[in-house]
Amino acid sequence: QVQLVESGGGLVQAGGSLRLSCAASGRILSIGDMGWYRQAPGKQRELVAGISSGGNTNYAASVKGRFTISRDNAKNTWYLQMNSLKPEDTAVYYCHAELKMLRELAWNSYWGQGTQVTVSS
Repeated sequence: QVQLVESGGGLVQAGGSLRLSCAASGRILSIGDMGWYRQAPGKQRELVAGISSGGNTNYAASVKGRFTISRDNAKNTWYLQMNSLKPEDTAVYYCHAELKMLRELAWNSYWGQGTQVTVSS
């Protein structure tokens, strides 16, 4: 089994910063694309930022220039540095990864349990 465990969410004032972490554990052979999604109440889950195995990144227009995604392959961990936070960034944030487990042929998609980020005005 594979587990993705997030940490770093919380309550912050507008203009503040938070850093989310996601650590993958289990019988992992390789991790491909990693990403962060968020879902606000009454809205669909949306991609916030993604990073490929080669380090290429992409961001939602609403967070570009404020959020930075990074990864540490040695630790099977990726991060989302969130600066200049706004009330509209309030959501549950989920980490996601495409990974291959030991002795399996297929790549599969895994999600973290979600962590709440609340930005007060």
